[in-house]
Amino acid sequence: MTETEKGQPVVVRRARSHKPKREENAEAKFNALLHAASEIVGEHGYVDASISRITERAGVAQGTFYSYFESRQDLFDQLLPKLGAEMLAFIKERTRGVTDVSERERKGFMAFFDFIVQNPDFLRILNEAEQLAPKGHEAHFQLVVAGYLANLHRDWARGEYPGYEERELEVIVYMLLAARSYLALRYAKDKDGIRPIPGWVTDTYMKFITYGLKGESQNP
Repeated sequence: MTETEKGQPVVVRRARSHKPKREENAEAKFNALLHAASEIVGEHGYVDASISRITERAGVAQGTFYSYFESRQDLFDQLLPKLGAEMLAFIKERTRGVTDVSERERKGFMAFFDFIVQNPDFLRILNEAEQLAPKGHEAHFQLVVAGYLANLHRDWARGEYPGYEERELEVIVYMLLAARSYLALRYAKDKDGIRPIPGWVTDTYMKFITYGLKGESQNP
């Protein structure tokens, strides 16, 4: 409760969801299955992520599974794009309002590694998807590349990256995404799970982004 100027209590009521109860329950079960699949694939890999394991972890009957997915493969192909969308939303929130391109890249880089610490199953889901969930893998990369490339196009249009042609921006995006993936495998993943990436690795990444292989500013 809050109080008016006269000291009378005012009851603050929560806004009710506009979704029917049945629709809310269906969405909750759908999300529970995806969350369970994320954990099971993270623990056992796609090959051993059976429907029975997933439904048991989600707390639903096996028959319920087919109300939401046509097959186990259908779930797998939806899993990575769903996690990818969550990752992009996480990074977007961390970089909101940042206009300096170098600072945005630093914050985005750090946000990616914070995300995988909070979602330790993500790397295995991503790395196995190319072979075992190819539709999901392709959809994920289309989504991630499109968002990254849109930012670089906006930067380029206002005069950033003067040494590059517009067609080269996509090459840069793939280089930066590859860097994150391989740095994660080397510096974030260990036998105990996913750990925060060392600060000096972020500094090295940004040094390379800013100055290139020469390691120094090319300005006179």
